[in-house]
Amino acid sequence: MPHDHSHAGHAHAAPPAGGKFSAAFALGIGLNLAFVVVEAIGGLWANSAALLSDAGHNLSDVLSLALAWGAAWLAGRPATARYTFGYRGATIQAALLNAALLYGALGFILWETIDHLRHPEPVKTGAVMLLAGTGIAINGFTAWLFRAGQKGDVNVRGAYLHMLTDALVSLGVVVGGAITHFTGWAWLDPIISLGLLAVIAVGSWGLLRDTIRLGLQAVPDGIDLEKVRQFMLSRPGVQSLHDLHIWSMSSDGHDTALMAHLVRPGGADAAWLADLSAGLLREFHIHHSTVQVEDSELPDGCRSGCAEAPAAVAHAHH
Repeated sequence: MPHDHSHAGHAHAAPPAGGKFSAAFALGIGLNLAFVVVEAIGGLWANSAALLSDAGHNLSDVLSLALAWGAAWLAGRPATARYTFGYRGATIQAALLNAALLYGALGFILWETIDHLRHPEPVKTGAVMLLAGTGIAINGFTAWLFRAGQKGDVNVRGAYLHMLTDALVSLGVVVGGAITHFTGWAWLDPIISLGLLAVIAVGSWGLLRDTIRLGLQAVPDGIDLEKVRQFMLSRPGVQSLHDLHIWSMSSDGHDTALMAHLVRPGGADAAWLADLSAGLLREFHIHHSTVQVEDSELPDGCRSGCAEAPAAVAHAHH
């Protein structure tokens, strides 16, 4: 069947390998990895479940930063004959792996915390407050490294908010250590640990949900599929629409793609397709649109996501 096929023209250049924040990632990973080792040793020595919980969470942060940095580097690699979209999808896989690692770490720390709660031991509160206070400084500084880019880049904003949250968690450990020091309540430390685990689990649920949606190629948040459908049906000469799909090619909010089949008698020229592409970008921030224009309905009828233009609109276009 005769048809026109257009990959709506936008630059598909990959972002810089590693991104603009390679130095921030490297410094943040180095500082936090060193602190994880010190905090874990200190938590075992001080019998502090809260410190161990914080160390486990900080370890997940190191892995998250490393995965995000590695995915950013891969996303900047050029496309190949086999990987024709490039490696942008690595950012989605990194996010899924991050979420899995985080919840695995939470499960292990929960087991240790319950054991501390059943068999409470005296806590060396001075060491707890000193180490957690160091965590405030390191996590706060790491968050500051990403502050400049957190408004314009989703991945950088994620790193910024994650490290800022960790600084607040460390502050909670300091407060708990001070209360334990003055009251002698050994059971308070694992209780604080349970509270921190709950806060981390709840706060990370959105990450897990969003990455699963990305992995399943769901319509991105902020895009109304029905509004996109109606917009495309309202274009001059369009009779019907089928096989409309919208998804994200990476975790970057500026990497949304669209694929659709339009029925438009007489096909479409380059100017018409360019206008459609510009409209999708302007109205819905869809940067990569692939549209197949068919000059008549399919012989065996429409099979997926079928919609027709309103009769009055279709009549006006003839």
